[in-house]
Amino acid sequence: MYKRWSKFSALCILFGVLAFAGCVEPVRYPEVVRELPTSVIPSRYHIVGTSVQRRPIMCLELGTGSDVTFIISTIHGNEAAGTPLVRRLSWYLRENPAILNGRKVVLMAVANPDGMVNGSRYNAKGVDLNRNFEAANRINTKQTGLLPLSEPEAVIIKQLIQAYKPDRIVSIHQPLNCIDYDGPAQMLARHMGQYCALPVKKLGARPGSLGSYAGVTLGIPIITFEMLQADSELNSIALWQKYGRALLAAVVYPDPVR
Repeated sequence: MYKRWSKFSALCILFGVLAFAGCVEPVRYPEVVRELPTSVIPSRYHIVGTSVQRRPIMCLELGTGSDVTFIISTIHGNEAAGTPLVRRLSWYLRENPAILNGRKVVLMAVANPDGMVNGSRYNAKGVDLNRNFEAANRINTKQTGLLPLSEPEAVIIKQLIQAYKPDRIVSIHQPLNCIDYDGPAQMLARHMGQYCALPVKKLGARPGSLGSYAGVTLGIPIITFEMLQADSELNSIALWQKYGRALLAAVVYPDPVR
């Protein structure tokens, strides 16, 4: 049994890596970038944990610099347009390695794989992961988690923040059509807003949200990048044309995108 499980685990890990890279496409996952160029950029794929239903959660680390940007998408499973956009960003950074001089980018293309597969905002236990963090304003409910960090997916995100100590975080959402921010991120929001049509709006830190935890509790500049619901109909190329430079603006901040 152990040998069979080892083979199965290895296949799951390989499948997860290939899915992030765009070599295979899991059932009901959005379009992915299917080829990545050869690059001199140091990069590492990590299986950083598993979801409630044991799906692998992937993380891609690009570059080795001290300035760190952490970009997350699809923490709400039914807001999945960020996933192909983040995968397109990984492709672009590999193709343009000079961008990462002195920088490191950490990408989590699917933070809530169970929700994505099930077409649900919530994880497989019906918890809103973006209300499950240990922020001062959190509220304990069945929908937000009876305890902070009750969900493995939220724990993984916290652990990555602790491990990488990012200088800034971007969490990609739909459908509120704005660049929201928490913590000391107003200037970052304005910087990103120069490169896309989304207006900068301060929506306010939601109870137990990643914005509340990272931005208010930890003091890390964090952007909630709210795209349109209709963006789910766009392929990765169209998404990149619409929002790619705004994500690059976060990576190179405070420098301009060239």
